[in-house]
Amino acid sequence: MNSEKCDIAIIGAGIVGLGTALALTERFPRYSLALIEKEPEIASHQTGHNSGVIHAGIYYKPDSYKAILCRQGVRMLTQFCDANGVRYERCGKLIIATTQDELPRLQMLYERGIANGIEGLQMIGPDRAREIEPHARVVQAIYSPNTGIVDYSEVAAAFARKIASQGHKIITAAHVRAISQSGGMVQITSDNVHFQGRYLINCAGLYADRIARLMGVKPDLQIIPFRGEYYSLQPGQDLIRALIYPVPDPEFPFLGVHFTKRIQGDYEAGPNAVLAFAREGYRFSNLHLLELIEMLTYRGFWAMAWRYWQMEIFELYRSLSRAAFLRALQKLVPDLQDKHLAPGGSGVRAQAVTPQGSLVDDFKIMDAPNAIHVLNAPSPAATASLAIGRHIAELAAKSFDLK
Repeated sequence: MNSEKCDIAIIGAGIVGLGTALALTERFPRYSLALIEKEPEIASHQTGHNSGVIHAGIYYKPDSYKAILCRQGVRMLTQFCDANGVRYERCGKLIIATTQDELPRLQMLYERGIANGIEGLQMIGPDRAREIEPHARVVQAIYSPNTGIVDYSEVAAAFARKIASQGHKIITAAHVRAISQSGGMVQITSDNVHFQGRYLINCAGLYADRIARLMGVKPDLQIIPFRGEYYSLQPGQDLIRALIYPVPDPEFPFLGVHFTKRIQGDYEAGPNAVLAFAREGYRFSNLHLLELIEMLTYRGFWAMAWRYWQMEIFELYRSLSRAAFLRALQKLVPDLQDKHLAPGGSGVRAQAVTPQGSLVDDFKIMDAPNAIHVLNAPSPAATASLAIGRHIAELAAKSFDLK
């Protein structure tokens, strides 16, 4: 088995792990880094399967980590893209109320966006909304002209190139199996490489809680996977111009099915939020027995299931019924027809759930002896990746006494 030594080992080469590595190399250039990824390629899971939206930061509670780091992250991400030739587009976004009942929630969302300092945010009526999206059903809408789109796989690749150009290692196909501490070093055993590092940063996404437990940390949460399924819109459709979102349910940390323009020029509709039977369960048929047992024996799962059972049944029904999925989309764009839809892809969201059954809404980052664990980093983590990385670098400076 090969052996590698480094000052800081980062587990997980998704966009948060890469953003963290980049921030550390810029702030502490004299420390060596090893980025450890279990897949043959970087950005293989949440980063490579998301919808590619550069979120403005409208939805998040003021002064939360999500609100602060998303707002910072937008600026940092677009500056990085400009400097490194990564294409993106500020295509704008509508969040639309389709009934009078949704107007109070829309107003609350607008006020939250203003409190978060979102530039250019507007509350608009149906006439203005139809100028932007002629086929949308609108009673009233929030228009965010600076919301954008990007391919986060391209962003991740650009992060990786910059990290490698500074002499740091990104080691793939290295599934971490054991972690221990001895002789003042963190010992990390993977399938084919043994790592020794002074410090560890856990950015393992869907397996972040597992990595923490390998180090003897007992976080007060567990990752529960939710699959988001998409339909693609057939080429040549003229119903959607950019991004159309519904007013979200404030009790559920998912944004509802919506329409998204992709940076490649195609369009997709979704995602839903279906409980997955494996942490990498990209299809309904994917089942990992041990992971399913782990989920079913976690008391927080049953508390969550009791709290959200109606929503979960509806999401499952909509997953199995194309007609139900179409009806949800038609609430936003009534002219959409079944012929406009084609099977699309899917992604899996790593959702942290507390023992009490609460869905952890904010980013959750904790430190431990010689380690920092990123335990919950759902959307808008891709948008905020560089800001999250800078935040972790600040934590590392204090926790690891880096100079």
